[in-house]
Amino acid sequence: MSIEQEIHGRFRNPYHKGLINLIYTAKQVSYEFMQSLKKHDMTDQQYNVLRVLRGYRDKGPQNIGFIKEHMLDKQSDMSRIIDRLYEKGMVSREENPEDRRQKLVEITDKGLKLLDEMFDCEKSSDRLLSNLSLEEIDQLNKLLDKVREK
Repeated sequence: MSIEQEIHGRFRNPYHKGLINLIYTAKQVSYEFMQSLKKHDMTDQQYNVLRVLRGYRDKGPQNIGFIKEHMLDKQSDMSRIIDRLYEKGMVSREENPEDRRQKLVEITDKGLKLLDEMFDCEKSSDRLLSNLSLEEIDQLNKLLDKVREK
């Protein structure tokens, strides 16, 4: 269904239509993904932190600045997210011996197990774009990269 039909709207020009279409689609896809995360009592930011820590696990514990650099949402309140994950037993924290103001964070076995259990969330996110061919996904990624160029 076209964006005009979805929101019953009209647009000033093709750029305006493209922006509204991008925002509307992103919100719709994001909502669907959030619903699958809720089943595991996770927010998208918490899920992102766990994935970052799992991806860099071989490099040892990471400081909050490192984690924030790798987040999708750079405006996240990392201390609060880490606190919540710590309370759930998903991450461990320790004082950085080189800078006592910094905490080093590492994913726990419980966090790793949860990510394994959450693989259905990743598969559901694949399904959100399954109506596109691999070539179209590649083109979409290139176009979105180009939009972010300044």
